[in-house]
Order: sequence, then structure tokens, then C-alpha cells
Amino acid sequence: MINEQKKHILMIATGGTIASKRGDSGLKPLITSEELLGYVPDAAKLCQADALQLLNIDSTNMQPKHWLLIAAAIEEHYDRYDGFVVCHGTDTMAYTASALSYLIQNSPKPIIITGSQKPIDLEITDAKTNLSDSLRYASCGRAHGVAIVFDGKVIAGTRGKKERTKSYNAFSSINFPYLATIQDGHIIFYLDDKDQLQAPVQFYHALDSRVALLKLIPSMEAGVLDYMAEHYDAVIIESFGVGGIPTHDTGDFHKAIERWVSAGKFVIMTTQVTNEGSNMSVYEIGKSIKQEFGLLEAYDMTLEATVTKLMWILAQTKDPARVRELLYRTVNRDILFTSKW
Repeated sequence: MINEQKKHILMIATGGTIASKRGDSGLKPLITSEELLGYVPDAAKLCQADALQLLNIDSTNMQPKHWLLIAAAIEEHYDRYDGFVVCHGTDTMAYTASALSYLIQNSPKPIIITGSQKPIDLEITDAKTNLSDSLRYASCGRAHGVAIVFDGKVIAGTRGKKERTKSYNAFSSINFPYLATIQDGHIIFYLDDKDQLQAPVQFYHALDSRVALLKLIPSMEAGVLDYMAEHYDAVIIESFGVGGIPTHDTGDFHKAIERWVSAGKFVIMTTQVTNEGSNMSVYEIGKSIKQEFGLLEAYDMTLEATVTKLMWILAQTKDPARVRELLYRTVNRDILFTSKW
């Protein structure tokens, strides 16, 4: 009778450090999904877990086609499981968590992304704790939606960012509080709002990968924007401070953006600063060009959320008004500042 009450969780393995073994050329994902579960035998007390080997790659090689593959696997098995745990490499985990947030919306079932800084087969590793915590959280009836579970923290899928390359506390929640923490086997919720879900779960099946990123540096020439316009539908410009476009005596950036907008392509402004977001209206150097061209702005969204949200939007529409509407619509807690100007 106890077993019948346990949640049924599907663990989807995609590779990453958590599944890696050391070889002559360095760490490489080799551990299978079944083997991963074997390293956390106590998970049987938490849930009934099944394993699915979907990929076994370094997350550096993760692409939009893989995000679609993960989302499709979850959709295929959605009705048969109470929750999902995706084991993933840390380097692009925040991108995958954001992408899944847009591909799978309003899910009453938890979809958890986790990984580790050290392989699970080592004696000293964070992998076993992270996987166990993820299975615990995915088995909780109050959990829902896409989230990252890492180092005892539960982070909204659109708010995670890897800020440390080696430490166990690699991920932070940017411009948004943690959803919960997990301590000594107990889940402490800070945001407990599953009862506010109203719309049914919705799956999406397309992404437009023709989205580029340009990080400004003081010596950059605007010609790079013209080159990018030949290959991409949208460019995200990481500017300085709260945001602005260099004026330069030649006005090259102004002219390049004008060509982008005239061609029906999209320019989205954001900031290189991790916390607190952009606001182009503060300084004349940002406000004037934003108003002239009606530029979109990421505000408090993370870069990872901005990139993947644009891919999701542009796969649906290229209509400027519709793109603006969808960008400023909150999905899985991704944006608080929703003013259109």
C-alpha cells in the first residue's frame, strides 16, 4: 500500500559532469541513466523512479534541437508520471531550464533540472545530494513547473545562472527569490503557489535558433551588426550599465540598428551586469535610441531567459506587435518589469 502512494518519477539522463568518468583526455559522459539511479539507493524511499537515457553529451554541445528532444520526451511520458528530473551538465543548464520553461508552460507537475560539479562515481561529490534532492522535490505534491535544484536551492527555471565554475554552490537565482530550499531532507517553501495555476499544461514544438548575442566592448565597431543581420533574425545587445548604444562621432551603431529595424529584424537591449536588470530610460544615450526605434528591452530577465524566450517567440511570429506582447508576458516568473516602455 505504501508503494502505491509513492510518486512515480521519470529521470531523464542527458550526460554532463554528473554522468562523467575520467579518461585520458579528461571527463566524458559515460555513466548510464540506470547507473545514475543506482548511486542514490535511498531514493526508493522517496519515490518510484524510472530511468530514460535520452542523450549522453557534454552540455557544451547542447543545442536547441536537444531542448526540443527533452521537451518531447516529457510530453510523451507526461500522463504516466507525477514528475520529471532531467540530469544535465552545468555549463548550459540555465539555458536548458529556460528553454523548457517556454516549451512546457503551466505544468502542474514538477520538471526539475539538476547536475553536479563533480561526477557521481567519486567518493566526494555533490552529485548524489543534488540527484536525491531533485527526486525529493519532484515527489512533493506542492512542487510544479520547471525549476533547477542544485546545492539545496530550488530556482525558477528562468532565473537560474551559473556564477561559479568549481564550487558546489554554482547556481544563483537572479532578480528573484529562491522558490524553496532543501535541508536535511526537508523542503522549505518560500513561494507556495501551485493552487494559483489556472491554465492547462501547454507544450510547444518549435524554436527559432537564429538569435544572436553581441556583447559590447569600448572598441567595438558597428559593422559587426551588419554582418550578423545577414545570418540572424534577432540580436540581443549586452550593453553597459542600465543600457545604451554608443553614439560615436560616426553614428555607426545608430545606422546599423536602423538597418536592422527597417529589415523587420529585432534588436533587444540588455545589460552586462548580472543583477538588477536594464532600464534604458535612465540616460539620454539609451532613452533617445529606444524611443526612436521602439527597441525591446530585457529589463530584469536573465540572458539565458532572454535568448530562449526569443527563440520560442520567433518560432511563432515575426509580427513586431506580437513579439513585443509575448516578450513582456510573464512566463514561469521570468520578468517582473512588464511595462512596455
